[in-house]
Amino acid sequence: MSEEKLRRVRDRVRPFPDFPEPGVLFRDISPLLKDPVAFRTLIDLLEDHVRASFPKIDFIAGEWLDSRGFLIGPPLAQRLGIGFVPVRKKGKLPGPTESISYSLEYGKAELEIQSDAVEPGQKVVIVDDLLATGGTMCAACELLKRLKAEILECLVIIELKGLKGAEKLKSIPFYSLLQYD
Repeated sequence: MSEEKLRRVRDRVRPFPDFPEPGVLFRDISPLLKDPVAFRTLIDLLEDHVRASFPKIDFIAGEWLDSRGFLIGPPLAQRLGIGFVPVRKKGKLPGPTESISYSLEYGKAELEIQSDAVEPGQKVVIVDDLLATGGTMCAACELLKRLKAEILECLVIIELKGLKGAEKLKSIPFYSLLQYD
């Protein structure tokens, strides 16, 4: 991975102290999304990682809740020539769904996935913009496991290492592009 490319991405992440509540340092990727060169570089880095790590993959699954995983997942899936599967807030997907309740840093939430989103044994990488405490990512993993998907990896742009979210993923491989304490 090119340090220059990684720096181009890192330079477009801005910190916001005391958001959404006092004591929290929020890492905002909005400037990254606004900069077409930096965003293309981000997708390049993620594509290179996935291609090098997984010769056979069926889907990218992205969390489409209050996060921006859905902004990263579809372009990455398109680059890889595979489909994208949304994991959404409860009540946002039509047809039969699987759902799960989980804890967030600031409360509780419920996620769901369409029951026919993947076939048993299909290989999936789950993407999101950020891993904090790991609650949302663990819930997405549980939903895909219920559908008997093979989760190859959980992939994020930013990992907040101090919150130890990666530890909650246990045996599921995890990769983060940028890490902050």
